[in-house]
Amino acid sequence: MSNESNVNESLENGLPEVGPKSALVSIIGRPSAGKSTFLNTASGEKISIVSAMPQTTRNAIRGIVNLSYGQLVFIDTPGLHNSDKKMNLKLTKIASDQIEDSDAILYIIDSTRECGEEEEMIASMARNHADKLVIAINKIDDVHSDRQAVMDFLGKWFKDFPSERIVEISAKADQNVNAVLKALCDIAPEGPHLYPEEYYTDQEVEFRISEIIREQAINRLEQEVPHALYVGIEDMHMAGDNRLDVRAVIYVERESQKGIVIGKGASMIKEIRKESMKVCRDIFPYWVSLDLQVKVDKNWRQKDKVLDRILK
Repeated sequence: MSNESNVNESLENGLPEVGPKSALVSIIGRPSAGKSTFLNTASGEKISIVSAMPQTTRNAIRGIVNLSYGQLVFIDTPGLHNSDKKMNLKLTKIASDQIEDSDAILYIIDSTRECGEEEEMIASMARNHADKLVIAINKIDDVHSDRQAVMDFLGKWFKDFPSERIVEISAKADQNVNAVLKALCDIAPEGPHLYPEEYYTDQEVEFRISEIIREQAINRLEQEVPHALYVGIEDMHMAGDNRLDVRAVIYVERESQKGIVIGKGASMIKEIRKESMKVCRDIFPYWVSLDLQVKVDKNWRQKDKVLDRILK
């Protein structure tokens, strides 16, 4: 439906004419609550990488959703949890900075997990912005979902919060996602769209490819290795009209991890490369040719120079 149709409908119903709406929306929640899955489902495109591994998202990632009643520019923030490690403190700062700067906040709660101390930490932060908050209770289609426990938790932390801004959803199954989008648009300020309607993200190609490689790696590796790696794009250039040549490196912290990522007979690194190129084919309008290596950057998670480069 066009914006003109919306205006005509409003006039016919005796409602005041409302101008275009747009909002910068921060998505917050615990690690693995479903924030990235929600963003990908809402946008209809692969914006943020998804993994069962907690704290997969390390950056504030933008996804743009255009609707008949407004444009929502989502920021998928890193999962919030209690930790005094340098990298986790930087991730928390990324999320908290985005919350302050946003027009609206989407707080996603995993209904399959107990609402403990970490959830209370996030709720106390979100409560300070109740006027621009929408709450989504996620994974309601899971057999382990305990919606009543979540509602009891919300009753404690968000007394007198508008019920129409609490939505039960399944981000993975695209259940009630549109209701969340409508609730966010209802509280969004009037204003022109921030991006052209054909945009669904403003991520740079280099960043998107590095995230695709990292996703393919962490979903195939076990134990401590996923958190101990990052991806660097060493070179990227167009080779002809329809091919992008990319030279990338997966960095790990120790020599023993390097062997795990490479795999026996280089089987693991070959699979990561092949699957990364397959995902790139589905996203980009040109062929992405990938040269992928593994190197050691010892104790990189303690290096401010590295963290400042990869965490934005």
